[in-house]
This record gives sequence, C-alpha cells and structure tokens, in this order.
Amino acid sequence: MAASAGGAGFPRAARVLAPADFARVFAVRRSAASGPLVLYAGPATVATQPARLGVSVSRRIGNAVVRNRWKRRLREAFRRVRPLLPAGNDFVIVVRSGAAPRGAEGAKQVEAMIGDLSARVVQRPGYAAAAAAARQEKGNGPTTNRPLHRRR
Repeated sequence: MAASAGGAGFPRAARVLAPADFARVFAVRRSAASGPLVLYAGPATVATQPARLGVSVSRRIGNAVVRNRWKRRLREAFRRVRPLLPAGNDFVIVVRSGAAPRGAEGAKQVEAMIGDLSARVVQRPGYAAAAAAARQEKGNGPTTNRPLHRRR
C-alpha cells in the first residue's frame, strides 16, 4: 500500500490489531465521547511505545463503503495527531453513528475530536493509576472470563 503524501504512512506498529490488545484497552474502562466517536484509552504493553490506534466501526453504521470511509478518515486523522499524543498509550475509537465527515474541514474536525478526546481521557484523575496497575498485571488479556467474540 502506498504511503500518504509527505512519506508519512500508518505502519502496522502504529495499529492495535490483536483481539487481546482491544480487550486490554476496554478492560481499563477509561473513555470519552464526543459526537459520533467514543475513544477508549489504555496503557500500551511498553511504556515508551508511541501511541497506537484501533478502530471499530459496526455494520449498523452503514454499508462497507461508509464503514471504510470512516476507517480511512480516522487513520489519517490519527496519523496527523499521533506526535502530539502521549506515548505509552493505546487508543481504540468506536464510531457510534453517522456518515464520515467529508472534505478538508471534516478532516480537521476529526483531528480535533481525536486530540480533544485523548487529552480528556489521559488527563482524568485516576487514569495514571489505572494504567500503572494494568501494566503490572501478569496477563495482558481481559480481566473477565467472558469470551472476546460472540457467535451468532
């Protein structure tokens, strides 16, 4: 896949991909919402690792075109704000509803939302303690015994 303009791509190392990583972020239970987005934050497995992004867009948001448009928009916005985000954190963004914002103004709105939401979550009282506790846990999986995926 070709890199974005300016040579700055979105490498696999910048993504939350494994179901266990998603479960670890959700298990910390720290989130903030704004408009159509909910951002969950959790500690990365390595405290010095740059921020990583996971994206979840449900089928109820729309067809494949709409879902993929959201994913592209979120990845590009995260790529732009990633240097400003605190290292050692994994972020998962869940899209609640609506069509992805279009155009340059829409891209700026999504970037602003990601920056604002990440700052709100990380600066909340108790986040640092929860992150430190999660890093010290032996297992990186979820703290509950429920399955990661439900079969239909």
